[in-house]
Amino acid sequence: MDILFKNDDFVFSYRVGGILIHDGKILLQRPKNDDYAIIGGHVVAMETSMETLKREFEEELHASIEVDNLFAIGEIYFPWGKRPCHQICLYYNVHLADDSIPLDGVFHGYDELDNERIDLDFCWVPLDELKNGVKVYPLELISYIIEPRKEMVYFVSKQI
Repeated sequence: MDILFKNDDFVFSYRVGGILIHDGKILLQRPKNDDYAIIGGHVVAMETSMETLKREFEEELHASIEVDNLFAIGEIYFPWGKRPCHQICLYYNVHLADDSIPLDGVFHGYDELDNERIDLDFCWVPLDELKNGVKVYPLELISYIIEPRKEMVYFVSKQI
């Protein structure tokens, strides 16, 4: 069971995301006709955030990853349909453990949320394009990816 609570007034979400950079490009996900986001998913009850990240990459991309280090913690507020969502997200640096996915271009996959299939494009986006305004959510995280810091980052993103 995902750690995702919904009632009539709001949604709470505990999510994890993986920052995968290879040859000056970051791997991002994009639902059809939407903006880019960091690849990841909801943590399942009694699963560690690192286990979740490995599972999500396996399920969505059929890729095996290794988790390197905790990069950032975000408190993110955004609309979830007609309700506000308060999301806690842990972002980790990750690397591929095998060469099972293309290392350039775009490839396809899917995710499921609330028993609904969501088709996704997985895109290798040059880091230079992030500097030039390619929209990636959460927006506040991108500057830290472009210019990484030695210490872990905490940020707040208010999209509502």
